[in-house]
Amino acid sequence: MVDDLSLMLLATLSGLVVGSLLNTVIHRLPLMLEQQWAKSETGQAELEAAAPTRPFNLWWPRSHCPHCRTTLGILELIPVLSWLWQRGQCRHCQQPISARYPLVEGLTALAFLICLWRLPLDATLPLAWLVTSGLIALAFIDWETQYLPDALTLPLMWLGLLVSVGVEAGLLAPSTGPAPVSPTLAIVGASVGYLSLWSVYWLFKWVTGKEGMGYGDFKLLAALGAWLGPAALLPIILLASIAGTVVGVSKIFLLGGSRHQPLAFGPYLALAGWLVWLA
Repeated sequence: MVDDLSLMLLATLSGLVVGSLLNTVIHRLPLMLEQQWAKSETGQAELEAAAPTRPFNLWWPRSHCPHCRTTLGILELIPVLSWLWQRGQCRHCQQPISARYPLVEGLTALAFLICLWRLPLDATLPLAWLVTSGLIALAFIDWETQYLPDALTLPLMWLGLLVSVGVEAGLLAPSTGPAPVSPTLAIVGASVGYLSLWSVYWLFKWVTGKEGMGYGDFKLLAALGAWLGPAALLPIILLASIAGTVVGVSKIFLLGGSRHQPLAFGPYLALAGWLVWLA
């Protein structure tokens, strides 16, 4: 019993800390990509000569309030609790702090606990935590920006392919849980995952003249195929489509949203892939 409680506490604390780091990725990675695009369009030398910029990455500058720019102290960075203690406001300027911060932290902790409950205590568990973290970051970035960064989708796919090789070579012992698939199934899963949505994209564009989804969705499904194999792709697409349809229709008829407003598909792919893996 003590060991079970210790593991649950470890999973919860790990999830909260990782969730806090994911918030940084969710907020800063799109901004970093926008800076890279601006430099490529303007020319880095011209841009820096016109307005020299300070370093901006996932580690610098330190965490600060986006409104008053005040650097946050240790007590203001405690996952979930600091947001509740400050009543969702910056204690320096009283401007609201997005509820996304405690949501990501709490959701990551809950997902880590579910993985602990569902998976065996072997190499599968940390891999599941790593994949879970990547999917959460991708889901929230796509929800907020309609973009799935290659900096996350492609490493997730390549890691799935490499892990499958490790299993085949005996470096990672297969477990009784949802172990990674063989290299053959991983390659086929990644290829079919990408090409299936790629085909739907071009068919939709040919029929309607509009773009129905982004290339990031192809790469995310390819990453899920690399981890789960081709047999998991159809359930993932079906679950993601159902969830996306329910949310989209609800936004239109219950919240008065526009039917022409784009709907991010990445969060539903990420959720469906995670559920299929654990199921």
